[in-house]
Amino acid sequence: MKRLLTVIILVALCQKSFSQVDTFSVYKKTSVMIPMRDGTKLFTVIIAPANNNQQTFPILIQRTPYGADIPVKDGSTLNITRTSFSVLGKGGYIFVLQDIRGKYKSEGTMQIHQPIIHVKEKGKVDESTDTYDTVDWLTKNISNNNGKAGIYGISYPGWLALVGAVDPHPALKASSEQACMGDLFLGDDFHHNGAFRLSYGMEYSYEVEYDKTTDSDFPFPQYDLYDWYVKLGSLKNVNEKYLHNKIPTWNNFVQHPNYDSFWQKNSTLSYVTHPEIPMMHVGGYFDQEDMNGPQLMYAAMEKKDTFNRNFIVLGPWNHGQWSRANADSLGKIAFESNTAAWFQALQKKWFDYWLKGIGDGKFSEANCFQTGSNQWKTYTTWPPKEAVIKNLYANSDNKASFSKPNTDKGSVTYISDPNKPVPYRTTPIEATYGRGSRWRTWHVEDQRFVYSRPDVVSFSADSLTDDLTVTGKITAHIFASTTGTDADFIVKLIDVYPAFDQSLSMSNYQLPVAMEVFRGRFRKSFEKPEPFVPGKPEEIVIDLHQINHTFKKGHRLMIQIQSTWFPVIDRNPQKFIPNIFEAKESDFIKAEHTIYFTEKYPTHIELPVMKQ
Repeated sequence: MKRLLTVIILVALCQKSFSQVDTFSVYKKTSVMIPMRDGTKLFTVIIAPANNNQQTFPILIQRTPYGADIPVKDGSTLNITRTSFSVLGKGGYIFVLQDIRGKYKSEGTMQIHQPIIHVKEKGKVDESTDTYDTVDWLTKNISNNNGKAGIYGISYPGWLALVGAVDPHPALKASSEQACMGDLFLGDDFHHNGAFRLSYGMEYSYEVEYDKTTDSDFPFPQYDLYDWYVKLGSLKNVNEKYLHNKIPTWNNFVQHPNYDSFWQKNSTLSYVTHPEIPMMHVGGYFDQEDMNGPQLMYAAMEKKDTFNRNFIVLGPWNHGQWSRANADSLGKIAFESNTAAWFQALQKKWFDYWLKGIGDGKFSEANCFQTGSNQWKTYTTWPPKEAVIKNLYANSDNKASFSKPNTDKGSVTYISDPNKPVPYRTTPIEATYGRGSRWRTWHVEDQRFVYSRPDVVSFSADSLTDDLTVTGKITAHIFASTTGTDADFIVKLIDVYPAFDQSLSMSNYQLPVAMEVFRGRFRKSFEKPEPFVPGKPEEIVIDLHQINHTFKKGHRLMIQIQSTWFPVIDRNPQKFIPNIFEAKESDFIKAEHTIYFTEKYPTHIELPVMKQ
């Protein structure tokens, strides 16, 4: 959900020359307070072409909790040539930035990610009604607008673009949610499959809710936070020692440890049902914050897309990387082209058509970059129906293959110690958004840093004799038992590079192309958790999300499994506790976990394989 807007806008301040490179590069800033239907006024920045020659322009809106204002005086001009507005703006748009209610310079109160309620509760206000009222005021009060508006945004502003398109104003003609939050218990931001995202959840909720007028950094006493989070101990210490019940979202974590009505009502699936206006979902395969939202919302809305106005774009990106000047790589992984420039050109065509009537409106249902082969691909359905499921099985001797085990004996055991958890990335673990943080690239980090740990098990296949392209949803089926009564399981699908790659630094590189965590207590129901029976094998089904990746000839596929991923995921006590947020120190125990690979219990990953 992290802010991207202010950094993008600040680039404009470095551009002092106002030379007319494009038709419209010089824009003028105006600030207003726009009244909502309940009287609350929202701070709004309007950036419009300075020399419009009496033309009319559509309005493009971004709403944000991260501060909409830019350090340019009202009435002053700025050149957008080197900002994120440059591609869209050169043809002429009226850009609108707005603080949502309760943040920065807007009036009212704010709490993270509240559901849309006005449709069922008449007279109520929410982010949808605030968007409606904003569009209504803008179209009536901004001169030279053409009566059409669009909304877009990344992360929290992406969610605002999604919900702003619910019960929309008649002038709102198109929306692009990008890296939006989907379901905050099942797969985005704060939980993944019920497992709590500790470092991110604590640091982000503090940042947004500690002070409504700004973003707040948690006052950590040290740089490397791995040991700090270990010594933090039980989650009950967070409120007792640091937050003191002052952060509403943290209090909700504590009060709602299961997928109860609170989380279900807050899920976008409960109040966004179909695309009421054209919607372009945008997401990244390596998004460290909101990978699931765009995939989840596209699939849900596609079921009711009777007017063919629901589209998806997936790229090889981390959180919001497509908005930057260049996206030809992530970490050590090269994409061989500027994928950001490609997307920004598509985004311009998208809004130009819906808001200006430019172009033929023939957009591909799905534009999905294929990693490995490093190509953009288009599909008439997503995921493509022509993919055929092949199962990659764990086998004895740490081997993996497409052959199902045919034995009644086969397993591997490891000890998981919550007091010595596996780090989710190499140390130091910096504050998520702190100085020097490598948070943005950890989804492509070489997994050899945990490969040799005794509490991490790996199953490697033979080198491929031909390219293998996997396109669509990846699902893991883990058959496991534990000596405890609860356990987490983290599963990774890894592309292992050849021992002597063309780039020596990539030799034997372990690239995680899909990985996810599952809190075992929820294996049968997210609403009603159940303890494990010690020693009893059970199946844990894990959605590893959607990929489009070619495993190249000479590479190997690997399945990797572990039970801690710290501190991005809190430590499971491994003793079943009704509410982990209330666990005592004595509840944290070592446990022996067993992964099975037999004919009856075949641990495997489903791969949707495309014909070459």
